[in-house]
Amino acid sequence: MSSRSAYPLCRTKGKLAVGTAVVLLAILQTLPPVVAAAHQPFAMYAGSWSGAGTISTTNGANERIRCRANYEVAPSGLDLHQNLRCASDTYRFDILSDVVYLDGGVSGTWSETSRRVAGRVSGTLEGTTLRVNVDGPGFTAALALVTRGNTQVVSIRPQGGDVVSIAIQLSRS
Repeated sequence: MSSRSAYPLCRTKGKLAVGTAVVLLAILQTLPPVVAAAHQPFAMYAGSWSGAGTISTTNGANERIRCRANYEVAPSGLDLHQNLRCASDTYRFDILSDVVYLDGGVSGTWSETSRRVAGRVSGTLEGTTLRVNVDGPGFTAALALVTRGNTQVVSIRPQGGDVVSIAIQLSRS
């Protein structure tokens, strides 16, 4: 008996499995980035970013601000370390953040090194939009970050204090 006729069912199942795997791989490669992002939600942030924006104050003044951000993303895509440095003529801040993604939610910690304050981050990441609340002793702010390709739009709305809002547009370097 030849090996060809001895195991025809195994040979057919093997070809079917390989064929199915090839078809699945082809389908996965055509899925939109949002589906892929569900598995590595922070992957879109990786790298260095820089740009400028405006700080608006309670007295109605607007001041130009320049920022640099660096995002380090864990291989899993579920952990993010951020270093954001911004400066204007009057303001300067250097924020470090470590956040984790779990089931659509984002949580973690932040610290502002020059003022030696720290606190918690909590919110959601839906598609390309991150919305979080940042709080700590004497400080609360709402932050929205929208990423599209190599552009990020950041909106920060602190509560209390003399700053009403910070709006920044960053580009990947």
